[in-house]
Amino acid sequence: MSEEKKSLNFIEQIIEDDLNNGMPQEHLRFRFPPEPNGYLHIGHTKAIGISFGLGEQYQAPVNLRFDDTNPAKEEQEYVDAIKRDVAWLGYQWENECYSSDYFQQLYDWAVLLIKDGKAYVDSQSSEAMATQKGTPTEPGVAGPYRDRSVAENLDLFTRMKAGEFDEGTHVLRAKIDMTSPNMLMRDPIMYRILKKTHHRTGDDWVIYPMYDWTHGESDYIEQISHSLCSLEFKPHRELYNWFRDQVYPLSKEQYPLAPKQREFSRLNLSYTVMSKRKLMKLVEEGVVAGWDDPRMPTISGLRRRGYTPASIRNFIQTVGVSKRENVIDVALLEFKVREDLNKIANRVMGVLNPVKLVITNYPAGQEEILIAENNPEDDTAGSREIPFSGELYIEREDFKEEANRKYFRLSIGKEVRLKNGYIIKGESCVKDSEGNITEIHCTYDPLSKSGSGTEESKRKVKGTLHWVSIKHAEKAEVRIYDRLFSDEAPDSHKDKDFMEFLNPNSLDVIEAFVEPSLKSAAKGAQFQFQRLGYFNVDDDSSETALVFNKTVGLRDTWSKKNK
Repeated sequence: MSEEKKSLNFIEQIIEDDLNNGMPQEHLRFRFPPEPNGYLHIGHTKAIGISFGLGEQYQAPVNLRFDDTNPAKEEQEYVDAIKRDVAWLGYQWENECYSSDYFQQLYDWAVLLIKDGKAYVDSQSSEAMATQKGTPTEPGVAGPYRDRSVAENLDLFTRMKAGEFDEGTHVLRAKIDMTSPNMLMRDPIMYRILKKTHHRTGDDWVIYPMYDWTHGESDYIEQISHSLCSLEFKPHRELYNWFRDQVYPLSKEQYPLAPKQREFSRLNLSYTVMSKRKLMKLVEEGVVAGWDDPRMPTISGLRRRGYTPASIRNFIQTVGVSKRENVIDVALLEFKVREDLNKIANRVMGVLNPVKLVITNYPAGQEEILIAENNPEDDTAGSREIPFSGELYIEREDFKEEANRKYFRLSIGKEVRLKNGYIIKGESCVKDSEGNITEIHCTYDPLSKSGSGTEESKRKVKGTLHWVSIKHAEKAEVRIYDRLFSDEAPDSHKDKDFMEFLNPNSLDVIEAFVEPSLKSAAKGAQFQFQRLGYFNVDDDSSETALVFNKTVGLRDTWSKKNK
């Protein structure tokens, strides 16, 4: 086997084997088939990345297909959000498809299965059906309606479609094997009555196909060569193939390619939940501000928080394709975000916990402009002007009245450099009646200006502080986010509800001050607040009320832990 072959993941190997065994490359076609019953989350990015990545790798078309067979839970809002998210990640689909496009064809095929004695209408209650279906260790038994005549089944199914019956009175089941060790093969439901308005077909239909019947036949209609899904669908493969094999002889002239299903491990991320139902609960109970809350693992939430498409794609590539379920440390995702933002984010200065700094020997009323490099990682990023004056804000944590030798920030009698500016020396501080420091006094060395070329400007000191000029500072709301859950696996506890592990400190809203260059920053723009982390401009922001989200800190916990 060549070195190239050795590096293939198991899905690529399957495709290569198929090509080597005679499948024409032009027959390759993939799809991403989300149900529009919620917003996409980070877990979906793996499936998106695999299918669209294979499309790019093999120059094959990829369909975006909406599995819209449950009008009770699906909405156009979710369709629009999914399209927006996939496009934002940088992927282009060949065709926009809907399972509802195939309702008539699916119905027609179901009628043919009834005529062939392979489907029947069951009129039992759902409780009775569950009982006669058996258990994983006990075989099922035939229900009282399993041997209805073809004529009766056709009559009832036609009347179901016409809307004559109430919900729950009848279902159409495939007639397979009630003793199969795979419970999914024990006469699965193909259609149920749902008298709900569909977001695309309106009230045209009152019976809707079930997932297992719809999914594989939609793949077949679209001539998908490789139907890729996560491991929880592996038991469904037998049923996928059974349905396909019933329809293929009837339609192989129109649809010559019989698709195959293959499964990969899904993406599980620490300190979060991936269930749409649980994410919806967070939204409906007001735990978060919406699907795009920056604490949510939704793609829209990650986008609003400042994550980049490239960082998510790199994350998925690093995670790789496997058959074994595992939990990925969220710190790896943060590492990838930090890695990408380090390349593209301009450096600016903002002070989140300000205390006033007065340079006592700076000429009264004087102002000057300092020049700062925008991004040392990008030679094309240029520079910007920053106003400087004798009264500044610095971080409260950057000053101690008394400090030991390991403290390299400002203290009485010690020197530090102001970023892009001068060397200063702590002289004294002012306190309020409760002993809180309200003002710090220092002196500066006028010959030590950064980049001035003087000997003093080249003098080395151990600490460098960021700052903003008080007179020129822009006030900003800054939202500091922590993990939404305090437990690494909040939904893995059988005896506790995942809501019990909510982190009460997942959001801290503070008033900060930033340099004036940020006043006109566009929504979504990303910056590194020097020494603090990466931040982006929130959708709520305006020129009169700046709002920033903290995307991720500067400190890397993942790569250090995995060295």
